[in-house]
Amino acid sequence: MDDVQHIDAPADHAKLLACLEIGKALTSTFDLREVLHLILDTGQRIIAADNWSLLLRDPDSGDLTFEVVVGLDPGLIRGLRLPRGAGIAGHVAETGQQLVIPDTGADHRFDSNVDRHTGFVTRSIVCVPMTIRNRVLGVIEVINVGDLKRFQTLEAPFLRMMADFAAIAVENSRYVARVEALTITDEYTGLKNARYLHEALDGMLSTARSSGTHLSVAFADLDNFKRIVDSHGHLMGSQVLREVGEVMLAALSPDDTLVKYGGDEFVLLMPGKAAEPACARLERVRLAVAERRYLESTSDPVSLTASFGLATFPGDA
Repeated sequence: MDDVQHIDAPADHAKLLACLEIGKALTSTFDLREVLHLILDTGQRIIAADNWSLLLRDPDSGDLTFEVVVGLDPGLIRGLRLPRGAGIAGHVAETGQQLVIPDTGADHRFDSNVDRHTGFVTRSIVCVPMTIRNRVLGVIEVINVGDLKRFQTLEAPFLRMMADFAAIAVENSRYVARVEALTITDEYTGLKNARYLHEALDGMLSTARSSGTHLSVAFADLDNFKRIVDSHGHLMGSQVLREVGEVMLAALSPDDTLVKYGGDEFVLLMPGKAAEPACARLERVRLAVAERRYLESTSDPVSLTASFGLATFPGDA
């Protein structure tokens, strides 16, 4: 009888219900923050600890950013960034291996900067990686677990499952974001496309109307572009369109939006600009397009010009 393992039926039932709740959320919404909050809130109900935090890993730099915090004032820590490899979280993100640190004061990897920033005292840390297809997308930290022995005996598998759910949620959200970006992006120039224009224009007009500001919209058409396509072919024509888009973007302000509308046509959205400053901006764009030589990497570079039409809300619409 000594070998019989004790089973905590109520606790196991609670874990099962928690997993079902999170699984349902994963299939019913792509709101990443909502799902991540649910995961940490659920975990806190199962594993007693002072606070939980979820950090996402930047795919390029490897830095970690606090995304969701439970049990601590989010304003103290949300958005705080840890350099790649820094602290326990950074170590776990780099190695992909879970760490249980019963005494942070005795571990050289512990970084006390976050405690100094928040005024919190971290005595122990459990940190698990959020891994999918051998890629670490982030980590979950559980701070000052009430009963570390119970955690390691009964609750560690549940926390790893929470981390797996979180990784799935992040991957799903990023996949949806990529798909959505493709639907509003022109494949040749990388600019926003006509679908984006129709979605965004109503919102910009509504903002201009409610705030009493201007919105200027310009339509641009490349002059005699067919001549370039006839002489250089469609592939080189697409390259010219991409280069023209780069030139126009460089001449616009960060608040403006350039849309590849169709064929050799572009639309320029200039929120907050009345007709006169918008016209001055268009003149700068027109000159930039005319002064640039295109296809300079080929043996037969070309020049071109563009014609523009301008309308400004509320005067013209």
